[in-house]
Amino acid sequence: MKLIDKVKTLPDNPGVYLMKDSSGGIIYIGKASSLKKRVGSYFSKTTKNVKQQALVNNIKDIDSITTTTEAEALILESGLIKEYKPKYNTAIKDDKAYPLLKLTFNEKYPRLVIVRRRKNDGASYFGPYTSVRLLRQALAFMRRIFPLRTCRVMPKSVCLNYHLDQCLGPCINKSDKKEYSRVLDNLLLFLNGKKAALINKLSSEMKAASLEYDFERALRLRDEIESLSTVPSKYSKGKVSDQVAALQSVLRLKNRPNIIEGFDISNIFGNEAVGSMVRFKNGKPEKKNYRRFKIKTVDGINDYAMIEEVVGRRYQGSLAKKLELPDVILIDGGKGHLECACRKLLKAGVNIPVASIAKKFEHIYVQWQETPIALPRDSKALHLLMRVRDEAHRFAVSYHRLRRKKEMFPAKISKKK
Repeated sequence: MKLIDKVKTLPDNPGVYLMKDSSGGIIYIGKASSLKKRVGSYFSKTTKNVKQQALVNNIKDIDSITTTTEAEALILESGLIKEYKPKYNTAIKDDKAYPLLKLTFNEKYPRLVIVRRRKNDGASYFGPYTSVRLLRQALAFMRRIFPLRTCRVMPKSVCLNYHLDQCLGPCINKSDKKEYSRVLDNLLLFLNGKKAALINKLSSEMKAASLEYDFERALRLRDEIESLSTVPSKYSKGKVSDQVAALQSVLRLKNRPNIIEGFDISNIFGNEAVGSMVRFKNGKPEKKNYRRFKIKTVDGINDYAMIEEVVGRRYQGSLAKKLELPDVILIDGGKGHLECACRKLLKAGVNIPVASIAKKFEHIYVQWQETPIALPRDSKALHLLMRVRDEAHRFAVSYHRLRRKKEMFPAKISKKK
């Protein structure tokens, strides 16, 4: 495929692009609010300076990574530039024009803050970054996952951040030094671009917490893993179109799966249980057609029954008339979740292929065989299924958090509305 044709297939999503030379080496890395528009601008007829033209002349291939937001792309871009040191990326000087992230290791309970100057004060610095606006957004995202304190002076009582699960509460000894250090270690892995290692570490901790019957901690770790799933750990070399074609082959579908709907459930011990439905069209998120569900008919912890309720409300209720039916349905879970969804669809008289994906080994369960499908980690079909599953996770968790906040602070939430 010609390079200009490949550019046309890039998604209209935020992300990072990696330009390569004839040897396959990365020569430039950049971020974009729209990968298609930004990368396409390099090949327009607009007059370029000498350096830009030299870059374009040496581009022989382009890879891309889609992200949920441009703020996430900013952090990812910085980490990749640090790792690969591309030839055409100009080093940014540490002056007042560019912000940095500072991790205050010179304090007993370190904070992560934005600063303008690098000092010899025992702290760790990351960056610099090209946009303070995007950096603030990224910082807000990180504070949700890595709940370090934000106050300059330790208060005598906990603040709102503690009640929103965005601070461990060291001010009133709610967190010991060991737990705080664990969060710091995880944050360092993230800032250094080692997200895959971080997720593996959190998964091991979650398993250990479950074995020790510390279910509250296990659920908190699960939320962290699910939140991190919105940030890619490495870039994918295949086109969206290639992934859709690969999925059709793997699932033995008669028709090309242009429209995929993914479902997930989020709850803590059955409380404030919610479901999510995300929709991908031609391999891209179609967010205007996402739907969220407050579980109405199920009490307690019963993910199977909750999946049945959500699937039934999507394909039997008013949504069935409003939204075009998908080509394939993806359920987050194992064989039991798949069977529940299929049973509900059969009652509804809806004939749509269904698959489920289990988190532990990323095995794929389908209706037409007993044993799961184990795909290689570089499988294009698996990458697409994981993206749909992870987006359903993110959407369900975000709604669940909103429900929990409304339960905790009903008056405040109402005033904001």
